[in-house]
Amino acid sequence: MPSFPSFRAPFMPSRRSFNRLRSFHLSPQEIVNARPSPQAPAGGTTPAKRKDSLRKNSVSLTAPPRPVNMSIPLRGSTIVTLAVIASIFFIMAISMAFLGADADEPYFKRTLDTVAATNPGVVLVGESVDVDIDEPSITIRWSIAACGEDFMLPGSAGLHGSSLCGLPSMAMYFFVDNDETPAATYDPLQIPFNRDTGHRRSIQNLVQFDSDHVLDVHEARLYPFDNYKLSSTLRAMSFDNQSIPIRKAATIDITSSFDIFTIDLDSYSTSANGTQTVSRDIDMYVSRPNGARFFTLILFAVSWVLTHVTMGHVLIARKLPTLKAVLPHLLSSGAILIALPQIRNSMPDAPGLDGVLIDCIGFFPQMMIAGISTVILLLILGAREFDSMRSPPPPVHPLPPMRPRPTSIISQFPRPPPSPTEFSSSQEITQWEMHRLLKHLKGEYVFPPVRSSHRIQPSDPSSPAHRRIKTMSKIMEEGDASHWNDRD
Repeated sequence: MPSFPSFRAPFMPSRRSFNRLRSFHLSPQEIVNARPSPQAPAGGTTPAKRKDSLRKNSVSLTAPPRPVNMSIPLRGSTIVTLAVIASIFFIMAISMAFLGADADEPYFKRTLDTVAATNPGVVLVGESVDVDIDEPSITIRWSIAACGEDFMLPGSAGLHGSSLCGLPSMAMYFFVDNDETPAATYDPLQIPFNRDTGHRRSIQNLVQFDSDHVLDVHEARLYPFDNYKLSSTLRAMSFDNQSIPIRKAATIDITSSFDIFTIDLDSYSTSANGTQTVSRDIDMYVSRPNGARFFTLILFAVSWVLTHVTMGHVLIARKLPTLKAVLPHLLSSGAILIALPQIRNSMPDAPGLDGVLIDCIGFFPQMMIAGISTVILLLILGAREFDSMRSPPPPVHPLPPMRPRPTSIISQFPRPPPSPTEFSSSQEITQWEMHRLLKHLKGEYVFPPVRSSHRIQPSDPSSPAHRRIKTMSKIMEEGDASHWNDRD
């Protein structure tokens, strides 16, 4: 095959210049590898070798460039400004959680619509559930309602967002847990009208009542993994002692501190004369929400970490010799001792300090360890104080004598010898030459030669000194140099 001569565009850099530019950012081994091999003579170059060299040159020229670090350092004010802007955006994004919180349908609307469609009648809705572990008790606020046109008071539709439910049309008593005294009395004749619209007004004290229940708290010591169960029965009686069935008893599922799961079922009881009375039973299961458990465990872990920090202060302070070095550790330990009760009180709906499990394995040991560590630091501080009072002041050591600098031949002369003139002796010329030679050997800077207007002329050709001066002058003239001026 015919061989083609290598062609290089005039605007393309040569291989040698390219390697020279790359050598600024390549390692020594890469520079050696990047250097082109010596060219073979024109007569011994084969077409295959030329093709390989062209391919290598094209690959090296088209190789992607190395990434260049173009990062620009930011100033402190810029970083603070960016941090403030990021904080503002974060706060605004978190605040969006409050928007649209009431956009959902009423909580009991779906339950009431289901009752109206399947089993209409009287309904009790638990709008509020107050769980008090310290009491211990559960207070439920019931709202009286009725679903279905046959049971609903005219003009009261729309209760809890349901157009199929409203206030009951019959008067009745409500009994909780078979008490002889009714917990509430409902009379539809006492419900006022709205003069403008003609609708019935829902007055809370007239359509709501509270029921208090004693809570079993045998698992309260397992906070925040404590669970509770409550069972209760509800029944309704008309003013003429007729039993009125309650079709549904529902409560809310989530409170600020507890998750509530309620199951209701039909039941009945038999009196002494054999009369059956229908009722509605509820089983309520109360537990801590997962969020409250998570934050409680995080605070529990933080308290132990701070307690371990006080122990670390003691270990470090034992090896510190001075009073000033121990004082920061004492202040930090005291601050932790004060902060531990605040962290314990900040746990979600935490019970009192009654010896629950989280206090037996957490708060009480933490306060004990932190208190003992603070006392030990106080003792260490007192020991360092007594040591500083009894120990004599440290002796003042005199400064060590300065070592004399090594003398040299040049330092023997108070100042450089002057340039020789026609009146200089052979000893002065020798000193001047020796001074210049030593400056050259020491690598010091020597001013360039300055052509002098005076030449050294021999006064007596027969004397050896004049003969030496003449010889050096000739050597200096042959080298096209003159005497240097070393004067300052």
